[in-house]
Amino acid sequence: MKTNSIALFLMLGLLVSGLAQTVWNKTTEELIMSEPPFKQCHASTLIELGSGKILAAWFGGSREGAKDVEIWSSALSRGKWSKPVSVANGIAGERLRYPTWNPVLFKEKGGALYLYYKVGPSPREWHGMVKSSSDNGKTWSAPKRLPDGILGPIKNKPVQLPDGSILSPSSTESRRGWRAHIERSTDGGRTWSFVPIDTAAAWDVIQPSILRFSDGRLQVLCRSKQGYVMQASSLDHGKTWGQLSPLSLANPNSGTDAVTLRNGLQLIVYNPKASGRNDRGKLCVAVSSDGTNWSDIATLENGNEEEFSYPAVIQGRDGRVHISYTFDRKNIKYVTLEAKGND
Repeated sequence: MKTNSIALFLMLGLLVSGLAQTVWNKTTEELIMSEPPFKQCHASTLIELGSGKILAAWFGGSREGAKDVEIWSSALSRGKWSKPVSVANGIAGERLRYPTWNPVLFKEKGGALYLYYKVGPSPREWHGMVKSSSDNGKTWSAPKRLPDGILGPIKNKPVQLPDGSILSPSSTESRRGWRAHIERSTDGGRTWSFVPIDTAAAWDVIQPSILRFSDGRLQVLCRSKQGYVMQASSLDHGKTWGQLSPLSLANPNSGTDAVTLRNGLQLIVYNPKASGRNDRGKLCVAVSSDGTNWSDIATLENGNEEEFSYPAVIQGRDGRVHISYTFDRKNIKYVTLEAKGND
């Protein structure tokens, strides 16, 4: 037992040393739109398609929550972003229209591309919607409302496990509190079951992201009202979840996103809690080998009055990390990071 403990200590030491020696370079940094066709935008999502193409979506309009807010999309191909186009809205009749919210792009293995989003007057009253595309987002199907009680991924991307099951990270906001949950599908997204996450917790948590570990463990990282990123784990492929607990990552009740890299590292993009300044002015990237101990490896923004928030993050086929985020509510910024060293 003592020998095993020493070996584990040495292994963790090597991992920490490797993290310290790895240098993460910012290889791309640009705004997606040259002339945004709206006053404000927020809550982007990213997905990689074939031939290195990146598709982004977000909501935009006169202001968040206004009835003219629609879901917009743009594609990066051969180093250039296409002109943004509206791909979904909240029109519900000749005289009835609601704002749209928080798009999430997801491609089921071997299947269609999906666009999930929310429609409704507020996060307390919205409902989940979905569209599909068979041509990588060039055209979209008619919108379909998700079943009652199923909202779809609230902000961050679903993950598909080796057995084909899809785990969609979701949450609800009500006067009784904020609660995170998972929506699980075993038939390619045709039907969903509701999986709660620690309903007895005193924490107010929403907008989870899902991480995977080599031993089969899953972990959710959640935004909270309590000043820290919260986490919970599953040991049965997302069918049940343990208790929520705070990580050391301070966070000012702002959206985060995270991804499991192919080398086994976990990566999160988040706003650290910054005393005496705009809480969403600084945006950082941190990595972890165990999901518990995190180290900052990049600062994407360090503003004072501006807002840089609501990141989305994926890893491309070429190993680069792709990140998009709200750029002061006026645009969506796109950044790529590439690791050099012992990664």
